[in-house]
Amino acid sequence: MLAEYTKEFKRNLKIATPVMLGYLGHVFVGLMDNIFVGKLDPLNLAAVSLANSAIFFIMSFGIGFSYAITPLVSEAVGAGEQSRLKKILFNGLFLNTLLGLIMAALSFGIPKVLYLANQPPEVINLAIPYIRIVGISLLFVMMFQALKQFSDGMAMTTYPMIATIITNIVNIILSYGMVFGKLGFPKMGIYGAAYGTLIARFLSVVVLWLFLKYMSETAPYFKGLGLHLLSWPIIKKILYLGIPSGFQGVFEMGIFSATVWIAGTLGAISQAANQIAQQMASMTFMVFIGFGVAATVRVGNEKGRKDFKEMKRIATSIFLQVFIVELFFTFILIAFRHQLPWIYMSTDYSDPEKMAEAKAVYDLSVKLLIVAGLFQISDGFQVVFQGALRGLQDVIYPFFITLFAYWIVGFPLSLYWSKVYGTIGIWYGLLTGLSVAAFLLFLRFRYLAKKLINVDDN
Repeated sequence: MLAEYTKEFKRNLKIATPVMLGYLGHVFVGLMDNIFVGKLDPLNLAAVSLANSAIFFIMSFGIGFSYAITPLVSEAVGAGEQSRLKKILFNGLFLNTLLGLIMAALSFGIPKVLYLANQPPEVINLAIPYIRIVGISLLFVMMFQALKQFSDGMAMTTYPMIATIITNIVNIILSYGMVFGKLGFPKMGIYGAAYGTLIARFLSVVVLWLFLKYMSETAPYFKGLGLHLLSWPIIKKILYLGIPSGFQGVFEMGIFSATVWIAGTLGAISQAANQIAQQMASMTFMVFIGFGVAATVRVGNEKGRKDFKEMKRIATSIFLQVFIVELFFTFILIAFRHQLPWIYMSTDYSDPEKMAEAKAVYDLSVKLLIVAGLFQISDGFQVVFQGALRGLQDVIYPFFITLFAYWIVGFPLSLYWSKVYGTIGIWYGLLTGLSVAAFLLFLRFRYLAKKLINVDDN
């Protein structure tokens, strides 16, 4: 019986692996930026942490919105509606570009929010120029996402991965050069990392566009793109799926950004340790996103074919595969919690005060990684359950589930327990919210799958 599901592992991985590597590439760039900045001092690391958390709060809506493109594409592929794909591509790109402009404009208001959120003034002052530079790149993030989600929906996840790897290499080189004044670049500190991100994100759009425009599988859909392809029914469908999905992204990613703000109220040490633990957890999260995309694509394909028993079998295979990966990550984060934090910090600060700060960050990070390891189970499941539901184009119930789990349960508990247990209390709240979300999303998918199978049988 188990073989009925494990035989799908190879196909699942074929779709998921390029997505994982692409997203891990983004995380790796963030990791390298944090390593570069962390070598300056903990205050600079805290500033980048605060800035990125605030920007990602906005970006999470846009990324979630763009997920609407993937199930529409996968359904059209499954139903054999090739003529519909070009319209989905253009209308998705049109809406994402428009939203990207709005997001870039909104990012310029972040500093005022940070002051109102009672963050350390010395951290905010360092973060403001960084926010303004990286905020402009949100336009390019959204344009890239439109192209990526189209390609993912066609189960061609390799091209976005390659584009990401190329631009990430450029990003790391530029950030290293401009942070430290190496490779002929001026020394710009954390703002060098910001300019590296801006340039790389622009380049990512150019590279992926060229890939998709000239590859034989996708080239026909890039010919004759123009405003004549605007379709109100498709725009309405993308908005119907995209807006709730965008808010799901805000609810989920936003709570992690919010915990950075909570940690900031506890001081720079707390904020830096929280950033280290989140960075580690985000790397595993990107692996789960890969499986989530596989769930969206494969469930969407079977929805287009109206083969709902096969849909349930394939979805179950993905859930089982993710569970195995979750157990592995839980072991890694807990078993190596004493080694992992030093990746982000120097051990040879000449200033004794800075060395004492680094040791305090390390001690706190070790404790946080235990909780981060434990919530791998809930985190992985909630991602793939959301992906499967997205493949069914079910977004309203997940919208309310994530709102409830993250902001009615998780955030208040994080805020309360931070006052009781300190920084680790924040992570207790995250663990609780993720667990509630995973359980409720599973119940929703099981209900829909059973309902569709019963209707199909009758």
